[in-house]
Amino acid sequence: MRLLIKTTGIQNIFRILLALFIIFAGFSHLTFNRIDFQAQVPDWLPLSKDFVVILSGIVEISIGLTLLFWKKQRVNIGWALALFFILVFPGNIAQYLDGKDAFGSLDSDRARLIRLFFQPVLIAWALWSAGSWQSWRASKK
Repeated sequence: MRLLIKTTGIQNIFRILLALFIIFAGFSHLTFNRIDFQAQVPDWLPLSKDFVVILSGIVEISIGLTLLFWKKQRVNIGWALALFFILVFPGNIAQYLDGKDAFGSLDSDRARLIRLFFQPVLIAWALWSAGSWQSWRASKK
C-alpha cells in the first residue's frame, strides 16, 4: 500500500512544473514535434512510428493531468511517470546509436549522448516531487 505523504511547497512547485512539462511534451507529440519524436522510436519496434508517438503523447498528457489534479493518487502517478520515463529510454538510446537528428538541437552524437544523462534526472524528479520515494520509504518502516 502506498502512503500519501505530505509534500513540501518546493516539491509541489516542482511537481506542477513537471506535470506542465509532460502535458506540453504530450501535446507536441500530437502536433508540431510529431516527426521529430518519430526519430526516437527504435527501428526494431514492430509498430508504426507514428502510432507510438501518438500513443506516447496521449499517455504523457494523461499522466501530466493526473499528476496535476489527482492529489489522492499523486504517489502512484509519480511511480507511473517514472516507469514511463524508463520505458521510453530505449528510444533515446536508439536515437543516439542510430545518429538520428531531432528537434534542431539533437544534431550531433555529443548532444544525443548528453541527453541520455537527463533521463535519470527526470525519473528522480517524478519520484521526489510526487512524494513517491518518501512514501515507499515510509511504508518500509
